[in-house]
Amino acid sequence: MSEAAAALPHPSSADDDEVDDYIPLTDPDISGAEVEMLGRLLSSGDLSDGRMVRAFEDAFAAYVGRDHAVAVSSGTMATLLMLKGYSIGEGDEVLCSPFGWHQVQHAVALSGATPVLVDIDYWQHTINPEKAAALVTEKTKAILAANVNGHPAHWDELRALADAKGLILLEDSTEAIGSTYKGQMVGTFGDAAVFDFSEPGILLAGQGGMIVTDDRDLAHRLRYMRRRETEHRNTVVITRTLPWQAGMSDLNAALALVQLKRLPEILTRRNLVIAYYDAAMASFEGIKPPYRGPGAEVVNPMVYCVHLGTRFTASGRRSIIEDLDTHDIDASDFGQPLHTQQYYIEALGEQRAGRGACPVCTKTADRVLALPLHRKITRDQVAFIVETLKDASVNTGAGAAIYL
Repeated sequence: MSEAAAALPHPSSADDDEVDDYIPLTDPDISGAEVEMLGRLLSSGDLSDGRMVRAFEDAFAAYVGRDHAVAVSSGTMATLLMLKGYSIGEGDEVLCSPFGWHQVQHAVALSGATPVLVDIDYWQHTINPEKAAALVTEKTKAILAANVNGHPAHWDELRALADAKGLILLEDSTEAIGSTYKGQMVGTFGDAAVFDFSEPGILLAGQGGMIVTDDRDLAHRLRYMRRRETEHRNTVVITRTLPWQAGMSDLNAALALVQLKRLPEILTRRNLVIAYYDAAMASFEGIKPPYRGPGAEVVNPMVYCVHLGTRFTASGRRSIIEDLDTHDIDASDFGQPLHTQQYYIEALGEQRAGRGACPVCTKTADRVLALPLHRKITRDQVAFIVETLKDASVNTGAGAAIYL
């Protein structure tokens, strides 16, 4: 039995050996410390007093380096409340990327504001500042930029643009934790930033999100909106605010708190697996080293992404995923870009949405391939994944050119 024998079964496998050999895309890094913490909490009789939530908020704010942290039920809800906290809604426009795994950009539409989808940088797949600048109008209220799959965005350029145009700069760190840009940790570049603690993220709480900021008044508004607490009952502000009932549970917070304490250990093991991949990929025809943009000193990806060469199509990528699946390797695309989703095509029109609206994003999304990345993966399994990927890419008939 392989070291990666996992709790996740293969959906189509009945044989126990096949289940044991299955390599899932993600596998939570749960130790005895998390189990012990949850056991203590379940035995305490207090599951909703908020103590664990407050402890996690304090610890997370300190880790990121922000003054305030507000825990909520998901990354999407964190983004929605963040927008509402800045009174962004109907009649406003928010510049954001069409690309991403968690797709918390949906929160812009949910807020009532209009998402203006900005094409991405070809190399690091984060929002392109020059293209963002060209889309600013008198209705533009904010820029929502993401650190895609752990890679920091072009924060210097985006901050300069926001300041020059009088815009709010919001940071989506739902796909990044612990990455750094010019010595500064992700989550500290926006006026406020959001994180997500669901798979395939690195720090996991089952479900949950966090808003961080240095703005004390914003943090207070977010707590009023999150849910009505006992201490808020007699305040004037709370009677003017309808709660969203979007708080994080103590159970989720307890799990996340232990994960945060173990984060250095978790990242060390994941980085070892990444090193296995980099070494194995070096023998792949046409390979390029993983791209790391200027200033991106530390990049902590959620999944190990490779990018098929331009000879490949979306259907070719789909064939490769299916081929890998027959070998019990779980692989995936990186999600359907927002500009190609029917909701946005209908809501924004053909000039702002559709496959031709963001050509770089379309080209990238058609060819990106996410491979398993978690602590249980061994060097031998990485070698098997890469060799199988080589064969699968040749079997598509397009050759084996591939880029990290």
